[in-house]
Amino acid sequence: MRAYRAITLAAAFLALACTTENARKQTASGTARGKPLPEVTDAEVTRADLAMFGTLPSRMDVAGQPSSDAQVALGRTLYYENVLSEGHDVSCNSCHPLNAYGADGRRVSFGHKGQLGTRNSNTVYNAAAQVAQFWDGRAPTVEEQAKGPILNPDEMGMSNSAEVLAHLKTSPKYRAAFAAAFAGQADPITYDNVGRAIGAFERGLVTPSRWDAFQGGNSSALTLEEKRGAKTFIVAGCASCHGGSLVGGRLFQKAGLRQPWPSVADSGRIAVTHDASDLYVFKVPSLRNVEMTAPYFSDGSVASLDSAIVMMGRHQLGIGLSVKQVGDIHAWLRTLTGTIPVAYVAEPPLPRKAD
Repeated sequence: MRAYRAITLAAAFLALACTTENARKQTASGTARGKPLPEVTDAEVTRADLAMFGTLPSRMDVAGQPSSDAQVALGRTLYYENVLSEGHDVSCNSCHPLNAYGADGRRVSFGHKGQLGTRNSNTVYNAAAQVAQFWDGRAPTVEEQAKGPILNPDEMGMSNSAEVLAHLKTSPKYRAAFAAAFAGQADPITYDNVGRAIGAFERGLVTPSRWDAFQGGNSSALTLEEKRGAKTFIVAGCASCHGGSLVGGRLFQKAGLRQPWPSVADSGRIAVTHDASDLYVFKVPSLRNVEMTAPYFSDGSVASLDSAIVMMGRHQLGIGLSVKQVGDIHAWLRTLTGTIPVAYVAEPPLPRKAD
């Protein structure tokens, strides 16, 4: 298994290196194939420009459905709990480490028995307010998403939900925590409540950044280059998909809208909807913390943010971005790197089986 894993990793790194080098050459040439975009000469970001975005909320609870402190506390514990995996060695935090912006930096993540996943792991930060979860949108909420990986044989590998609940029910501390979080329920330790608790915690994973400060009226929060990058991003048409307070995450879009996408191995959302129009359609990711969550795209095939910017301009918008434009956009995207809520995400003491 270790030898096979080493060979697989070597092949993955080789493929990633080749992809990144090709993208670098595109950027270095001045413009990628596509219609050149005129340079931005006025870096003023207007009120109309800002109206395309918005600031982050303090939490992402569903209107009229606030999460209780007990639910958040239970969800935080479950997020770090290895008992939710078959081998008791994988947790939500394994693939979505909260001290690393919720992304593990791998092309695809390792799961149960070292198995490789098939898609790049999305960050959990700022995810709860998105239109849906997973690249193909198969889970409508973070509560539903949280239940999926636990039973996925390639991820956490539990055989069924009854097995999950049996582990939790052996712990007096978990029995007490579920009773407090879901007071009034005769049998609070249910699989749906596992998802609800983790979701309650994830709805507080918000990372405000300098971009929010700028939108709030602090004009000095951004440099001239960063403002020019924001303006270039808008003029290029990027905000038509990557808009709103999350700078994306609010709709689905076809990969290769203007020019065919280089990889067609993943058919996208069609596997969920069985609608031919959803072939190669994926959820548009949020660009919050994008500089910290490489590699990029659903297959994790591109390590460089500059290369990803070039590819998006070419394949999604049909434009060729200059080196200067790519640098300006990159500079603005850096302002979307937010502050990790260190105290909120701190790992709590985990109950032992006997506790």
